[in-house]
Amino acid sequence: MSILEVRNVSYTYRSSYQTAQALKNVSLSFEAGTVYAVTGKSGSGKTTLLSLMAGLDLPSEGEILCGGVSTSSMDLQEYRRTKAAVIYQSFRLLPLLTIAENIMFPMELAGMKPKEAKKEALALMKRVALPKKYANRFPAMLSGGEQQRVAIARALAMRTEILLADEPTGNLDSANSENIMKILCDLAHEENYCVIIVTHDPSIAEASDCVIRMNDGEIV
Repeated sequence: MSILEVRNVSYTYRSSYQTAQALKNVSLSFEAGTVYAVTGKSGSGKTTLLSLMAGLDLPSEGEILCGGVSTSSMDLQEYRRTKAAVIYQSFRLLPLLTIAENIMFPMELAGMKPKEAKKEALALMKRVALPKKYANRFPAMLSGGEQQRVAIARALAMRTEILLADEPTGNLDSANSENIMKILCDLAHEENYCVIIVTHDPSIAEASDCVIRMNDGEIV
């Protein structure tokens, strides 16, 4: 059964100067335990698709269904907190918080007590192969690959079933890219996450279970 479904979705950007259709009647389904790569040249619609699946906006036409329920009938903030976590190319860590505090942040927002959140943060660090000694360091003290692991741990802290990754290896060298991809694959194959990656990187697509190619707002 699909955990996430894109049903006849179109999306149009409108401004006072122009109208541009970014997605054209796109239909897709995604299952738990699988790694998907969404590829295509710049302007193909893949980032727009990711933002709709992340609940950052609603389709102009059609619907996004999570667990059979349309995001149009949900509180989108609640959806983003509990259903779909996003991992960004630029990491988006909070620079004045320690590594542990960055990972704890979504748990504390959800009402978890600091002591429990700290314990969970340390466990998540271990899951993404970050040494415990990094807990009190700040993001700027870590390499790009290490910061991306922190970003993954923070996404896992949200306890969603869906992980959406926007060019997660775009700022990393090949060795770190392989490490991050292994973590994402393990999360899908061993812990039953649905992992959806937007990427330009052919090696990421090659390592995925399913490749979705887009062009001019449509599935190729």
